[in-house]
Amino acid sequence: MWSEAEQQELEEILKKYPTKRSALLPALYLAQREKNWLDDDDIEAVAEALDVPVTDVHAVVGFYTLFRREPTGKHMIHVCTDLPCALRGAEEFYLRLTERLGLPPEGGTTEDGMFTLEAVPCLAACDKAPMCQIDLQYYENLTDEMIDTVLAQLRAEAQQETKA
Repeated sequence: MWSEAEQQELEEILKKYPTKRSALLPALYLAQREKNWLDDDDIEAVAEALDVPVTDVHAVVGFYTLFRREPTGKHMIHVCTDLPCALRGAEEFYLRLTERLGLPPEGGTTEDGMFTLEAVPCLAACDKAPMCQIDLQYYENLTDEMIDTVLAQLRAEAQQETKA
């Protein structure tokens, strides 16, 4: 499962931790990076590389919302809609974002496969709502104009990648 470059990166990750098991989260991020989700082969490869039971890896993947078990868009958008953020307009922001992306109110993946939108509980930035996390980057105190700019930038970057 691991490419040669990924294997080297995994070895560098492992050097930073006292035990292989301690590197579970970074190893999972590495395994998920290429296709943006984890299948059973990925989970088994991580378990084997870290010498941990497959069930332990499944438990961690199931606990953290940033790990995906099904195909997603190129970019994951998480919008916190928990109570503190909702009081600052997060729910309305989320619904406007679903409209902008042409998605149903429950979110999902855009037809072009560019974005997957999901409402999530706390992202620990309650004082900066409405906010979202796109991939691993936080965007805070969002306005419609700000999110439009971010989405346009991500689409432009994707077009540049396809031209290269």
